[in-house]
Amino acid sequence: MTIPELGVGMDRAEFGRLLRAARQRALLTLESLAEASGVSVRAISDMERGQSLPRQATLSELMDALELDEDERRRFVEAATRRTEKIPRQLPPDLGTFRGRTEALTAVRRLGSHVAGRGGAHVVISAIGGMAGVGKTTLAVHWAHQVADRFPDGQLYVNLRGFEDSGQPLDPGTALAGFLDALGVPRSSVPRGTEERAALFRERAASRRLIVVLDNARDEEQVRPLLPASPGCLTIITSRSQLSGLAVAEGATLVGLDVWSREEALAALAARIGEERCRAEPRAAAELVELCGYLPLAVAIVGAQVSASPQVPLGPVVRELRESRPRLDALSSGDRRVDVRAVFSWSYRALTPGTARFFRYLALHPGPSVSAEAAASLAGVGTAAARRHLRELISANLLSRDAEGLYVLHDLVRAYGAELVEREGDDRLGAETRLVDYLRYNAHRANRLLGRAASTSVGPPADGAVRVRIDTREEALVWFRQEESTVAAALRSWEDPRLLRFRMNLTQDWVTYYSVTGRWAEEIETKRIGLDAAVQLDEPAAIARNSADLARALAETGQADEADRQVELLLGLLDRLDPVDRAAIERSIGWVRGRQKRHSEALHHARRALEIYRSLGDEGTAAREMNAVGWYLALLGRYEETIALCAEAVPLLRRHGNVRIEAAARDTMGYARQRLGDLDAAMADYRESLRLYGEAFDGYNQAEVLDHLATAQQDSGDRAGARESWLRAADLLSAIHSPRAERMRANADAVEVPTAPTTPTERT
Repeated sequence: MTIPELGVGMDRAEFGRLLRAARQRALLTLESLAEASGVSVRAISDMERGQSLPRQATLSELMDALELDEDERRRFVEAATRRTEKIPRQLPPDLGTFRGRTEALTAVRRLGSHVAGRGGAHVVISAIGGMAGVGKTTLAVHWAHQVADRFPDGQLYVNLRGFEDSGQPLDPGTALAGFLDALGVPRSSVPRGTEERAALFRERAASRRLIVVLDNARDEEQVRPLLPASPGCLTIITSRSQLSGLAVAEGATLVGLDVWSREEALAALAARIGEERCRAEPRAAAELVELCGYLPLAVAIVGAQVSASPQVPLGPVVRELRESRPRLDALSSGDRRVDVRAVFSWSYRALTPGTARFFRYLALHPGPSVSAEAAASLAGVGTAAARRHLRELISANLLSRDAEGLYVLHDLVRAYGAELVEREGDDRLGAETRLVDYLRYNAHRANRLLGRAASTSVGPPADGAVRVRIDTREEALVWFRQEESTVAAALRSWEDPRLLRFRMNLTQDWVTYYSVTGRWAEEIETKRIGLDAAVQLDEPAAIARNSADLARALAETGQADEADRQVELLLGLLDRLDPVDRAAIERSIGWVRGRQKRHSEALHHARRALEIYRSLGDEGTAAREMNAVGWYLALLGRYEETIALCAEAVPLLRRHGNVRIEAAARDTMGYARQRLGDLDAAMADYRESLRLYGEAFDGYNQAEVLDHLATAQQDSGDRAGARESWLRAADLLSAIHSPRAERMRANADAVEVPTAPTTPTERT
């Protein structure tokens, strides 16, 4: 498209500005320049006012008189050349299958309106970042087409090849040469140096309203020479790098692009294969886009494959993609520009060697999100180094962060990284061992702060496994919550027999967290895994420990039949155990029978455990079991025996520093006294139990005691006190995310209705 009058007018005005500026720099008046050049004052004045352009001979006389250097002469010649103005139209086509991106489009449209609506008073630079295949170019081109009518002087587009097969980003000078040519600058007038070309580009763009799309940029340094820096110009940049330097130095607006939502992905698939095919098999369509990780490039590849075979239902396509190993083979194509594995590889190649190695090990993480400490343990590097690598991966958009501050790898990126581990021959077993040992060692240490440290000692973690500093109960719970999804995923997915013992030990160290927070379902799942590992290793003591924990959790959740099967297993193991383990199993069986309200059996097993502990001369453990025996006596209505036995146990427990069980014994005595009708003494025992559990930082059992205290307060007529106790219990349980919190709130809400004392949870 050409606009002759516009082009000539712009040439005259530009030449006039150049002539006036050069004359003033030379400190010449119109008259003195006329005298030096032989050109009339009127002719020079007309030229400076944009009324005319000089002939070739006149131009030479003026340039000689002004003593211009080579660059200035080139600009004069170019500005004096009569030509028509070219309006560049370089945008790639806007895809008809574009769907979704409502939020991103709202944000970028606001930027376009900012330029067009202020009379070109502001420069706007927008950098669209995101992982490979997320649709950055598609969005940028779609946006540019939507606002193109607001920029009448055209659109410039260049693929900077920052991340491509060649590995060679486009030189900014080469890109500038293309822009200058599109703006009508003769090739003979294009300077050689990048800086000079950038200056000429800015000069040419100064009086224009342009859209400049800089696609696939490698970094800030590649982009900066290409910025028009002119009012009224809109610059859109896409990159797999975050380009935060542009936000700092150039005031660029950064727009992050994530994968599609489920709805957006389904809409895009329907646009490619037809609405009727998606409606005919909605579940298959939904699984198809889920298997693609909602990544636009992956959905586009699968959509193209499906549309090429309209007679094939979606079901078989889903099964093929689900069963494809490796997954990325199903997302490949003949064109590497639209091959998921290939486009990931371009981002990977841009990483520094240390971060590339770190990325490969990070891909072995089994969970949906990863902490810096877990990532450091996988790679066998320090936490500070891990954070540096994580920042580089985030900048490269190979990694993101969730609302909890943890790091997230897209499923397909993870699959690509795992392929690299195999290709590079990395030590997968070593990485997984370090991660499991990180989880085991720190869980063991954190358990001490939850008041339930394991009786067995733990050695140092494997070399490279991070040791986390945990000093308070709150820090212990935060750490457990941070890593619980990692533990669950590792136990479910890692089946290497060489990790069997690590996995078994890991379940033992994590069961305390689940017990303290009342997470019985998670405890059951974890202990099933631990028991299976112990059976495979054929270690009676380990089988007994895991079976006992599993039986307790099953009994707690009312799964009596399966709990009975575990008890039968435990009874069959007694002859294969040493006295210490045998006593522990008797104790656990007693607990299970107590929860099943088989109180006589519970008392029988607790007494057998007590006999063993006493025969071993283990006063501290015997005192703990005295509380258990006292509890079962109370459940059988033998309250005086309960009080006597627990009163005997309390000083022994205090001597051995067992604060938690001393608290439990006080609670047991409170229960017995409440049943005997001595409410004041019962409430005194409950309050002492609360104090002791507070010293042990045991919020879960504090809540249990508050529940008991509330029933005693209600029995004594103190309804306000009962309500307050139940609400305190609810708050404590909410803090550890226990589902029992709602029951406590319900009790508080129903405080006007008389209720009988509830049966306390056993903590024996």
